[in-house]
Amino acid sequence: MGLFDFLKTPKQPAQPKVEVEILYPRALNEDVNAELAEVVVVELLPTPGMAVEIKLPTEEVAPVMPIVPEEIVVVELQPTPGMAVDVKLPTEVVEETPVIEDTTEAEAEAEAEAEAEAEAEAEAEVVSDTNLEAGLTKTRKTWADRWNQFMSNFRSVDEDFFDDLEETLIGADVGAKTALQLTDELRDEVKLKNAKSKQEVSRIIMDKLIALYQSQGIDEDTSMHFAPEGPTVIMFVGVNGVGKTTTIGKLSARYKAEGKKVVLAAADTFRAGATEQLEEWGRRNDIPVVSGKPQVDPASVVYDGVRTAIDTQADVLFVDTAGRLQNNVNLMQELAKMKRIISRELPAEPQEVLLVLDSTTGQNALQQARLFKDSTDVTGIVLTKLDGTAKGGIILPIRNELHLPVKWVGLGEQVGDLQPFKADEFTKGLFSGLIEE
Repeated sequence: MGLFDFLKTPKQPAQPKVEVEILYPRALNEDVNAELAEVVVVELLPTPGMAVEIKLPTEEVAPVMPIVPEEIVVVELQPTPGMAVDVKLPTEVVEETPVIEDTTEAEAEAEAEAEAEAEAEAEAEVVSDTNLEAGLTKTRKTWADRWNQFMSNFRSVDEDFFDDLEETLIGADVGAKTALQLTDELRDEVKLKNAKSKQEVSRIIMDKLIALYQSQGIDEDTSMHFAPEGPTVIMFVGVNGVGKTTTIGKLSARYKAEGKKVVLAAADTFRAGATEQLEEWGRRNDIPVVSGKPQVDPASVVYDGVRTAIDTQADVLFVDTAGRLQNNVNLMQELAKMKRIISRELPAEPQEVLLVLDSTTGQNALQQARLFKDSTDVTGIVLTKLDGTAKGGIILPIRNELHLPVKWVGLGEQVGDLQPFKADEFTKGLFSGLIEE
């Protein structure tokens, strides 16, 4: 009988019940109680590249079975008490099906040594920097295309030229306010330097843009702050879908690799699957997760998380929060309540309130930043999915209009692809090919 065929086996006499735990993502029949003599049918909602791994109570692992996406995938299991079904996402799919064989003591030691080396490599990847210039490919190409098109129409430095410049800057997602300010400043500077040739004008404008981007690291605090004693609390806010939970997972892995003791608090209790997603990150990185029942008061989870961090002498507590609507009054009151609870138990906390924004949304991200800044004490920005968008110019108005430092940028799916924001490297990556050395 195949693993992906529907169950046709006649029912056997009643046997003691066992529970098969379905891990991630959630199955249609999430908690399965079955008789020992039966085959359990687990129906999964498939994702391209998904694989199923059967874990036995003794931590033995059955062969990984890749899934071909269909409407519903039916997996038949011979139940064992304590069995768990681990559904792996595409980034974790095992290409070849491992074969379980009896191993000698020497082989077992060799396998353990190989696993230790793999873990060491994984930790190295957590703290390694990916190529920022490569991550900005789409944004840089858009900048270059817009700029080259603008300069190809250059005839003379007149009002039409500055009107076109303002439209070009707005199209590059620097925001209307910043574009107007830049254009006014450039109008005066071009006249002051009496620039007339295309090369002179282009150089002056580029120098001005570069100076604005690089000022991010001068008059804004882009560093992360940690309490001198006791646990540091870092809250993450933002609308649903921007990557808050994933960002927490990546940062927690990074800080654990640096030797910090980390605890996670799953305070997004209203979004379906949010707690499970954070728990999966905790399981993957071997980090404890404090959670509550669905729809429970998020502030109660935050309180439990703070107490756990204090009692276990943790270095860092990451708090995941809800993000149903960025302009929802109840949500903002909820965030304020969480902060009061944190400050009551730890008067100097939270050290950081990081607003997570999806860079692919462009000006919508800027609007979200305005609303959250007005309602919460945001200390910094995490800009995700920067590698997958042409709208990386949004960093400039966030800094220039809101005076919020961008502290982290996401450049890919791997843990090490979440990097500290460095203005000089960002500027080089954005304007590479347009700057004359």
